Amino acid sequence: MAKVDLNTLLQNMSGTLGKTLVFRQMRDGSIIVSGKPDFSHRKFSKGQLTHQSRFQEAVRYAHGAAKTNPIYAELAQSTTKTAYNIALSDWFNPPVIHNVHQQNGIIGVEATDNVMVARVHVTILDEAGKVLEQGEAVLVKSELWEYLTVTTGKVIVEAWDLAGNTARKEI
Repeated sequence: MAKVDLNTLLQNMSGTLGKTLVFRQMRDGSIIVSGKPDFSHRKFSKGQLTHQSRFQEAVRYAHGAAKTNPIYAELAQSTTKTAYNIALSDWFNPPVIHNVHQQNGIIGVEATDNVMVARVHVTILDEAGKVLEQGEAVLVKSELWEYLTVTTGKVIVEAWDLAGNTARKEI
């Protein structure tokens, strides 16, 4: 693979030349030249086929989400990525719950995602596993969500991102 400086001969060139060279024009205006890949004898493993299936789901999500969720376009500005690229990445990366703490009737949840945590749900169970209380936490600052409670018990926290991925933590 080689990067080519723009000149009048290669300007706006993309696609395949003959049966050996592939020209790709990148978003930043540069052109990459590479050999044409040969996949004619490739046999995919079960894991590869599973990943290809997941990738197809991610592509379906990203096509619609890149147009309907403005945050993807905002994050793509001033980068070489598109809103589609950001949405695709979001589908593959679930949120992470870093910390859950309970103090003075407030359950604090620190959660992050590569794009944004869309919502956090808190459930409080008694010793028998019966739901005592549940509801949505409120975002109070960039990564901190809070839920006001009047009961104590086992706390289950779930965080969702825009792509519908979830993370779960129990304390």
